[in-house]
Amino acid sequence: MRHFGHIAPEVRNRLFFREPCSFTADSPARLLAAALGATLYSPATRPRLVDDVLKQGGRGVVSMVLCLEDSISDEEVPAAEDNLVRQFTELDGLGGVDLPLLFVRVRAPEQIPDLARRLGPAVRLLSGFVVPKFTEERGIPFLEALQTAEAETGRRLFAMPVLESPELLYRESRVETLEGIYRAIDKFRDRVLALRLGVTDFCSSYGLRRAPDMTAYDVQIVASVISDVVNMLGRADGTGFTVTGPVWEYFRVQERMFKPQLRRSPFLEGKVEELRAELIEHAMDGLLREIALDQANGLLGKTCIHPSHVLPVHALSVVSHEEYSDAQDILRPERGGGGVLRSAYTNKMNEVKPHRAWAERTMLRAEVFGVAHEDISFVELLAAGIPG
Repeated sequence: MRHFGHIAPEVRNRLFFREPCSFTADSPARLLAAALGATLYSPATRPRLVDDVLKQGGRGVVSMVLCLEDSISDEEVPAAEDNLVRQFTELDGLGGVDLPLLFVRVRAPEQIPDLARRLGPAVRLLSGFVVPKFTEERGIPFLEALQTAEAETGRRLFAMPVLESPELLYRESRVETLEGIYRAIDKFRDRVLALRLGVTDFCSSYGLRRAPDMTAYDVQIVASVISDVVNMLGRADGTGFTVTGPVWEYFRVQERMFKPQLRRSPFLEGKVEELRAELIEHAMDGLLREIALDQANGLLGKTCIHPSHVLPVHALSVVSHEEYSDAQDILRPERGGGGVLRSAYTNKMNEVKPHRAWAERTMLRAEVFGVAHEDISFVELLAAGIPG
């Protein structure tokens, strides 16, 4: 699979200076963590999950979570598990079909080895499990269960812990909780693919819900948690983990209080002003702003609950030609001693040592999402990826 692989080769050639790489579920963990992109959630109760997975994969989705937790009721769990086994078996029977990375969000540790056993040969389609409400105490049994499932099936399986517990939100327990989370995930570092933020649960603890014209970063109590998670768990010194962006809850807005957040000029230049109107109508201007703030705050990828959110996440993840040029200059071998240089675009200072970690992250993102041509903006990437 590859990002933007669903659009025609000639269109990709027009858009990309460097096209996204191909990868599989067996690719190195560092590459997969960066490539997750917009991870689309779906309730495991859906009767035609096979069709859903194939359809979304054909539209550019590269990672999906089939949920046995909050998206379904307690009494639906046994039937949902049975449905998962049936649907995975059917998918496995198709053979030779490119599928997104598939994860299952579980409720209890014992579900992990149980489902892995029940999947039988179809376990080869499973990339791992999403672990809810992760803390050191609650998370270790899930990670140990993952080890058991790996040993029994011979299949490499990853965990994606969800950071959403009240202990993480409350100031008096936050640092201790983050230190415990780090101890747990560091012990199982090879199997922790990425950390996911459960911002909806954070808001729930205070009876809050952000409006469609506000981002997670406008809710200060949530922004403070994101900051601390990145501070302690997302460091670029080799000790950190990939942290993904929070879910965007909206996909159509009936009424808004504030002005739209998308400037007209990029859309006028691309002659796709009708796309701007459609994005605003469906609350995508707020989503686009939140994605930009995710990236500015060190997050990569995003949890998504609606297919319309996938393309904006991927379009804004493509590395611009200017970013790529700066990263290349900073990482040139002859720059190993440090120093300051003017960017090739002559509009900024590139300081080699302080900007090196940024440049390395940018080159990894360039590998999985590609580099746009110099005259291509996110507007053209959005327009090209919309099914016609």
